[in-house]
Amino acid sequence: MRQPVFDRILPAFLYERIATVLLAEASHRGATVLTREELIASADPPFLLVVAQTFALLLQADPVPQMGAYRVEILTNPGAIARFLRKIRSQAPVKHRPLIRTVLQQLTTLNGQEQMLPTDLAIALMAVLSEEATAQCETCQPLVTAALNERQAQERLLHQVTTQIRQSLELPELLKTAVDRIREFLDVDRLLVGQFSSTEGELHGKITYESCRHGGIPSVLGLWDQCWQWSALPTSSYQRLTRGETIVVSNIEQFYKEVPCLQEFAARWHIRAWLIVPIIVQDKLWGVLIAHQCDRPRQWQPQEIEFLTHLSQHLSIAIYQAQLYSELQQQKATLEQRVNERTQALREALRAMEAAHRIKNDFLATMSHELRTPLTCVIGVSATLLRWPLGPLTAKQREYLEIIHESGTHLLELINSILDLCQAELGRSHLHRSTFSIRQLCTDCIEVVKPQAHRHQVNLHHQLMIPPGRDRFWGDYRRIQQILINLLSNAIKFTPAKGEVILRAWWKEDELIFQVQDNGIGIPAHLQPLLFQKFQQLDSSFGRAYPGAGLGLALTKQWVDLHQGWIEVDSTEGQGSTFTVGLPAIPSEPLSDPPKVKLDVPPLATTDVLVEPAGRIVLVSEDEPTATLICSILTTAGYQVIWLVDGEVERLLALTPIAVLFAEPFSYGDVQELVDQLRQRCPPEQLKIFILGSEGNYQGVDRYIPLPIHPESFLQQVTMGLTSLAIPAQ
Repeated sequence: MRQPVFDRILPAFLYERIATVLLAEASHRGATVLTREELIASADPPFLLVVAQTFALLLQADPVPQMGAYRVEILTNPGAIARFLRKIRSQAPVKHRPLIRTVLQQLTTLNGQEQMLPTDLAIALMAVLSEEATAQCETCQPLVTAALNERQAQERLLHQVTTQIRQSLELPELLKTAVDRIREFLDVDRLLVGQFSSTEGELHGKITYESCRHGGIPSVLGLWDQCWQWSALPTSSYQRLTRGETIVVSNIEQFYKEVPCLQEFAARWHIRAWLIVPIIVQDKLWGVLIAHQCDRPRQWQPQEIEFLTHLSQHLSIAIYQAQLYSELQQQKATLEQRVNERTQALREALRAMEAAHRIKNDFLATMSHELRTPLTCVIGVSATLLRWPLGPLTAKQREYLEIIHESGTHLLELINSILDLCQAELGRSHLHRSTFSIRQLCTDCIEVVKPQAHRHQVNLHHQLMIPPGRDRFWGDYRRIQQILINLLSNAIKFTPAKGEVILRAWWKEDELIFQVQDNGIGIPAHLQPLLFQKFQQLDSSFGRAYPGAGLGLALTKQWVDLHQGWIEVDSTEGQGSTFTVGLPAIPSEPLSDPPKVKLDVPPLATTDVLVEPAGRIVLVSEDEPTATLICSILTTAGYQVIWLVDGEVERLLALTPIAVLFAEPFSYGDVQELVDQLRQRCPPEQLKIFILGSEGNYQGVDRYIPLPIHPESFLQQVTMGLTSLAIPAQ
């Protein structure tokens, strides 16, 4: 740890004198100054910190009560000073912490430099210390102390005013505060700030700020031309002000005895002595700082003249800053007006575009729902006939049914993709998170695309680098599964026969990485930016050779974004492509795996409680596999089923159903509110309401049908619910 360059026990007044010398030097050098009084409102030992461009100095004083003195230390090492500042930073008010941060940055720039005090500063300090014995003389100590106190007060006031100038751009408030404090310190009767203006070569202006000792002194605020008579001053006086010189008059009656008009002016406004200091802004005379003594002549002291001169210099800086700030504000107002006009035009254009986009998405979503409902029935009926034909099927009949089923399934996948994309663009997509096995997810995805790989004669395998202890992930199983299936399906589609597609999975810190690599045709570099845009096939020739709507990667990107993840591609034309997906791990309470819904419907058992079905059942569900299974079961049983993904009441009632089946999860609205609205319009004998999921405390619900779905039990529950017969839930 660096030792202080000075460490001695000194009388309290000598510490104050050292601090006064440092404040004066800091003011002359434009250095940054911090004191305990400014930063910490407490009785902690005093300190003074000076940071200039080439050096830093910390003066500390610890009281020594038994001696009535201070132990004074001086530090010049930037690192040691920075540690001291960090120690007291927590005690400082919040408003001062940015200043402390700035000083710490200044100290950082000084690190590594040779720390030497300027010669004149070192000499001044040595002079103070060499006079220690003399200063302790009982006869001279009171006078010295008084002079030092006055000097210190002057330096502190100067520092406070300059600090306020640096921190404020509000010139009126700054000048008003400054004239009051300066008048009090100088103990004058009146202190003024006058501002010049020139019109057609004539000098004009007025008094803009004034501070008077008491109400008996007449105010000259706002006056100028009719009383100051600058034209009557000796020519050399105005020239001196223009050159930045000070006008010092201790007795106006004697000094201006040859200028009767000024004699009359001084008598009218009770002026016996004045001190006029010019305020020069950018080499031009902006105004003057004037001190009046009204009751008697006054001999102005050199330190008073010096003090007022220093203040005028700092006021010049403040005025220039305020002028720049005013110009900036005017430019800002003009720019803001232009920006507002342009923004308004852009906002109107954006609203029109968003309205058109919303109408388009709503239309696509509505049409997708309207198409998906009959398609679900077509797929369900064709699947049922293929599994449970009403009679023997010829080979041709079976071929036709398979074509119907495959084409319907393909069309349903396309409609579902359009619907998912519309929901994502409208901000209505939501994740249904659960915990699941990463290995099982990858295995399931491989099984789904294995028939496609077999048809294309592509070798398909996976490399899972997942430790057994990190096999669980919290996310939307169906969305992540579809991400991998889309990437695998694309890889297989664009890989020639005998090619290879690999699915990899591994953890990279707290991020789960999936990668799908193929050695197919690759993607040209100039087409890669189009990959994740909707309805994009990268080339018209690709569109002819490889079928598809161009939605898979667009949806993949949307689902990756929903998981706050990322996706990137690395591809070389003619060599293959590698798609990499990163999904961040989000900590959560462990939940059970999502129920796996089998899409194949087993044969229905004959039951005595089944009756001839009649009427329309509306299913409200956002879970596609569950909805597909339910539609297949009910369609096979002869019911007319309409599948909706939201529970808008008017739409439900317009379909005149005999029953409404709400399926978990209930992300489409408040189920109790929907049930209440339906019950207000339809009594139980007219409309049955079923909940597919766990039993809850919903009022007005006719029956709860538990998950998972067992076709025979499910159909029994629906049938018995419609016939109002009680049957225990299976």
